[in-house]
Amino acid sequence: MRRIHIPPIAIAVVVAAGTGLVADQQGRGAAPAQWPLSNTVRERGSSVTGAFEGWFYDGDGGQNLLVGYFNRNTKQELDVPIGPNNRIEPGGPDFGQPTHFLPGRQWGVFAIKLPKNFGATELTWTIVSNGQTNAITMHTRPDWIVQPFEDPANKNTPPVIAFERGGSTFAGPPAAIAATFTATAGVPLPLVSYATDEGPKINVVEPPRRRAGSGSPFPIPPKLSVWWALFRGPGAVTFDTAKPAIEGDGKSTATATFAVPGDYVLRLQGNDSTGDGGGGFQCCWTSVHVAVKVKPAGVATSPAR
Repeated sequence: MRRIHIPPIAIAVVVAAGTGLVADQQGRGAAPAQWPLSNTVRERGSSVTGAFEGWFYDGDGGQNLLVGYFNRNTKQELDVPIGPNNRIEPGGPDFGQPTHFLPGRQWGVFAIKLPKNFGATELTWTIVSNGQTNAITMHTRPDWIVQPFEDPANKNTPPVIAFERGGSTFAGPPAAIAATFTATAGVPLPLVSYATDEGPKINVVEPPRRRAGSGSPFPIPPKLSVWWALFRGPGAVTFDTAKPAIEGDGKSTATATFAVPGDYVLRLQGNDSTGDGGGGFQCCWTSVHVAVKVKPAGVATSPAR
């Protein structure tokens, strides 16, 4: 059998390609880096990265950045206060980004309204978590424009959310604080919301019908759901049910209990049949921010409507 001689440096390069090791010019394998080239998804100990979904025009013709994040931990929720470890620059560090990060991929959790003279400026969101630093760039390049208010293919629109019957309605990316409530630390705060959804309007497969003679067409209702999450706050929040059932009139009810006093922001997300992130097409779901001022026990509060 003929033997083939492989130089040591070639062996080192092959090993490096398979394991993430780094080889020097003499072919000696170096020790593995502390973290792999791409941080793995695991229960705990991984990082959080911002996710630039794209930019869009609002109803006033202004430009807005749509931003989410990816927490690579499947069980670890992280709190990263605004500051050196959670900053958007230039002009920050606070642009309304979250300080509490849920596990997994969270789509379009906040939006940044841009000044008219933004032009070719870029913003950078840096997050330091579990000792790892990640930064993303946000901009208004033409190929990153999205349409979160209507799907051009089937004219689907996001769910519409309100916090009282006949009150102000919200749809699509969050624009501002939609409602403000007060609560007492340790006392459940009722959270009532109303959600409706029209669903796609064109290029929709006809719903199945009943058998002949059994009555009128049998429509399939849209898959509408809502769920609550902590967006910002000095302490933990416990929901009796983060994903409350929606009644026939669109009403859903949950409660939130705040561990310590302080100023909190909760996020209510409404999904239609497209699911989280609109199946990756950035339409159609709704995110709404609600502010809650939590007082120490013994201080009178105003209940949520």
